[in-house]
Amino acid sequence: MSNISTATVTSVHHWNDTLFSFKCTRDMSTRFINGQFVMIGIEVEGRPLMRAYSIVSANYEEELEFYSIKVQDGPLTSRLQHLKVGDEVLISKKATGTLVQDNLLAGKHLYLFATGTGLAPFMSIIKDHEVYERYEKVILIHGVREVSELGYRDYIENELPNNEYFGEEVRAKLIYYPTVTREAFKNQGRLTDLIKSGKLAADIGLPQLNPKDDRVLICGSPAMLEESSQMLNDMGFTESPKMGVPADYAIERAFVEK
Repeated sequence: MSNISTATVTSVHHWNDTLFSFKCTRDMSTRFINGQFVMIGIEVEGRPLMRAYSIVSANYEEELEFYSIKVQDGPLTSRLQHLKVGDEVLISKKATGTLVQDNLLAGKHLYLFATGTGLAPFMSIIKDHEVYERYEKVILIHGVREVSELGYRDYIENELPNNEYFGEEVRAKLIYYPTVTREAFKNQGRLTDLIKSGKLAADIGLPQLNPKDDRVLICGSPAMLEESSQMLNDMGFTESPKMGVPADYAIERAFVEK
């Protein structure tokens, strides 16, 4: 257990019936790169029950934040969704993950493809001032089924652009493109369909995705990862084969339904 620390829950937010997030204290020894994940969990019958969760908070923030689905019969999320302020959670001290800048070649635009809670690692990335220094534009595409699943939408649209340290860069460089598939909304359709059809490019005023200028990080369901990967390969992009080997795009494959 020496590689696991105990944290205290400081706040819990229920976005809707299927999504929640929580913040907890951060062990001073916990270090991570924005975009990485840790193992989190609780003790069940004397043993730690842990699953991989991306970190929503940026690496300079004092607390750790996590974003989760609610699975009623899930071994962990069936319990985590009932967390209250003051409860304790277990967090691994070592962070890892492929959604980091070292896995990407230099480029002009950074695209972040997210579906559902796959948004989590990109929340830390869009709070990273160094990312804005590295790219001309950062495009966050978040695909969900219903409008209520657009977690952090108000924060992205209204709070982040007013950040006292790098809000000006956010206003100049961040393009947030939420899209919904099962309800009426300003953007509708599946992420990959919007890209293939050229609608995304037209809506955001940028050229169609191309491996010369664009870099991509992807986090979402296994089906979305597969479809996005195939689409990018067909466009001439190459995937980073392993940590520290930069390419045109990288995928986080560590997550399973919890």
